[in-house]
Amino acid sequence: MNMEYGPEAKNALTKLIQGKPLTIHVYDKDPYDRLVGDVYCNGIFVQEKLLRKGCAWHYEAFDKRSSFAQWQKEAQNAGRGLWANPNPVEPWEFKKKERNRRNAERDQRMPMI
Repeated sequence: MNMEYGPEAKNALTKLIQGKPLTIHVYDKDPYDRLVGDVYCNGIFVQEKLLRKGCAWHYEAFDKRSSFAQWQKEAQNAGRGLWANPNPVEPWEFKKKERNRRNAERDQRMPMI
């Protein structure tokens, strides 16, 4: 939520799915042993909708589906959603910077022995 365009993406997802039944087709586990799946809401493929609106990133390192890359590219080319920013920060890079920032803050608070 602290990322640029995070609140807007959350609002788009909330508007799409809130109070509606979801169907999740689990097809894999990620390297952290979490379930991975495709999400549908009233017949709408949620990942496709969010990618096309520029409300989500396609993480190609974990998902090689060319359709996802194409939907993201369409949003980029049209400057939709997060792609209105000419230099958006990837979520994985944002998380790394936040982790480094928190570690630096923690290190500054620790007493020297």
